[in-house]
Amino acid sequence: MKKILVIFLLCLLWLPTSTVFAADAEAAPDQEFFTAKVIKILAEQEITRQDGSIAVQQNIRLLGLEGEWTGREVEYIGISGLDVISNNVYREGDKVIVLSSPDTDGNEIYYITDYVRQGYLIWLLVILFLVIFAVAFGKGIKALISLFLTFVVIIWFIIPRILAGGNPVLYTVIGSLIILAIIIYLTEGWNQKSHLAVTSIVISLFITGTLAVLFTSLARLTGSAEEEVMYLIGVGKGIIDFKGLLLAGIIIGTLGALDDGVISQVSAVEELKKANPNLTKMQIYTSAMKVGVSHIGSMTNTLFLAYAGASMPLLLIFSVRQEPFLRFSQIVNNEMIATEIVRAFVGSIGLALVVPIATALAAFYLKIEVKGPITESAKKQ
Repeated sequence: MKKILVIFLLCLLWLPTSTVFAADAEAAPDQEFFTAKVIKILAEQEITRQDGSIAVQQNIRLLGLEGEWTGREVEYIGISGLDVISNNVYREGDKVIVLSSPDTDGNEIYYITDYVRQGYLIWLLVILFLVIFAVAFGKGIKALISLFLTFVVIIWFIIPRILAGGNPVLYTVIGSLIILAIIIYLTEGWNQKSHLAVTSIVISLFITGTLAVLFTSLARLTGSAEEEVMYLIGVGKGIIDFKGLLLAGIIIGTLGALDDGVISQVSAVEELKKANPNLTKMQIYTSAMKVGVSHIGSMTNTLFLAYAGASMPLLLIFSVRQEPFLRFSQIVNNEMIATEIVRAFVGSIGLALVVPIATALAAFYLKIEVKGPITESAKKQ
């Protein structure tokens, strides 16, 4: 069976290599992106907004760093009567992404779209690898491999099929099962403990998915309330099911937390059985659930804080009490906030259910080798 698992994991590397960066997502034929370096600030001015905040506008000379733009100097004219909300302040030496686009007269106009951040992100990734390896050693390496393969499944399997017009829920469920197998079996090995963990997560994921489908329908959630959705209209080779995309996001978001809860509970049961093989299955379940109850609280808080952290700008909008968010009923009935409520509540229900499910399966079915004597009451269990 271990050979089958290895072959299964290797096959993931041969998934279709179409990605979200398809031709449809490229710039228009007369536009081009390139990387450049700020070599001189030509002019700079400050403007005061109505709320009293200060915005900085700049004219900048840039030096191209790639392709046909290498060594070529161009100018970005940022000083104008327009106030750009996401206005960045650039300094000499900054690396930026530039868009070259012709105006109505055919003259090339250059826009700085953002900073080049990939170098810093790579360093952060290296630090992540080093910390995980230093703390978890061999299992940490397995965790990093599973993280990479999870990324492969999402980018090379789930997303291309959704962009092609496929059912987001169907392909997310299939992808989630693949991810689940990768996470559990790669980090924990091919054994009964892993089998029970996978079974527990599948049961909880089924319940969570059912609740997500039910309440997104009852609450009439369309999945199109988030502003990112507008960028997906007309993208890909098929019509994207935004409601299905919402459900897919709930499933994937819940999967990671379920994995954490299940492994912890099955491990707790395993240690209890090793420490005292004379405990009955019911005693083991009761003892393990004392740990599980605390785990439910911490995991639920973690899930809520994760959603709250991602929705801070939205929460600020609601807190200022301006139209259309003056009353509680207006806030809670808004589709954006209702979507986050359903996402958080459904995920929390899944977390609350997976703990007793995993604990019960492990307490009654997990077998361990016992070296010492066992009482008659324990043998009958």
